[in-house]
Amino acid sequence: MYEYATGTRGDLTMALSLKGRSLLTLADYTPEEIRLLLDTAREYKRLKYAGIPHRIHEGKNIALLFEKTSTRTRTAFTVAANELGIAPEYLDKDDIQLGKKETVEDTAKVLGHMFDGIEFRGFSHQTVQELAQHAGVPVWNGLTDTFHPTQILADFLTVEEHIGPLHGKKFVFVGDGRNNMANSLMIGAAKMGLDFRILAPESLHPDPKLVALAQSFAADSRAKITITSDFDEALAGADIVYTDVWVSMGEEDKFAERIALLKPYQVNAELLKRTGNPAVKFMHCLPAFHDALTITGKQIQQEYGLDAMEVTDEVFRSSASIVFDQAENRMHTIKAVIALTL
Repeated sequence: MYEYATGTRGDLTMALSLKGRSLLTLADYTPEEIRLLLDTAREYKRLKYAGIPHRIHEGKNIALLFEKTSTRTRTAFTVAANELGIAPEYLDKDDIQLGKKETVEDTAKVLGHMFDGIEFRGFSHQTVQELAQHAGVPVWNGLTDTFHPTQILADFLTVEEHIGPLHGKKFVFVGDGRNNMANSLMIGAAKMGLDFRILAPESLHPDPKLVALAQSFAADSRAKITITSDFDEALAGADIVYTDVWVSMGEEDKFAERIALLKPYQVNAELLKRTGNPAVKFMHCLPAFHDALTITGKQIQQEYGLDAMEVTDEVFRSSASIVFDQAENRMHTIKAVIALTL
């Protein structure tokens, strides 16, 4: 039940096993394998709500490596591991010597001899690739500057729970079209057959090479990929409007530049109305600058006169918003990734 499922592609029926696989980007996974992860996550969620234990990996250990701080990724991996019977060990940037006193290769080999799996959340995507190359155990990308695959699994599970099957859904990402969320959503949408649109200033459009890769996946899934700065083209009939912070970790010196570029792209009630869909849903991977109640929010308000950045508080707290269901589903989908790959 947890390791195998049946997938069909054309006339070929095959048993799927993800045992021993790393998850660095959804580009490495077939639509059938992504479907297996989503369906397994849904089953684990059912078991949790029913109070049925599922400690299928009792006695195993995983390492959680964090160069970047985290709320959802850290807690999701920790809770998921515990509920599978696994002991997680948290190691932050002060606990490990990645690339400083010890190479990534050496660190990977050491940890691979002690742990059954490794999660990495940090800056360079090359680091997680090197870990996977040398560890000899599954490595899971908890976020890099390029991709955030576990977030996309949570997003897709949430979409299915609220508005039904993924195929053909009109999914709009608004904001910085070059960031790891835009990249990852585009690849996931191309794999799973969505009508995916990025609405961003031209200077923040995604890497053309990544767009070409997504288009190659879309040819198989019948997905549509649109990159535009035209609000009407992007928003028409949207089922989901998704945004992310305008400034990612490590880019704090770019606040003024990004605010100037992206202020017209703020997700507010008027932007949602432009979809023409009264049932449109709003999504965000969090954290969100939707008010001035945080230290950073107050600084932005004082310096730039903004009470919110990428999304207004009105939209964030509205009935259209499903952001906290997304957050919960991080744990269920990460649990599926761990369970199926160990």
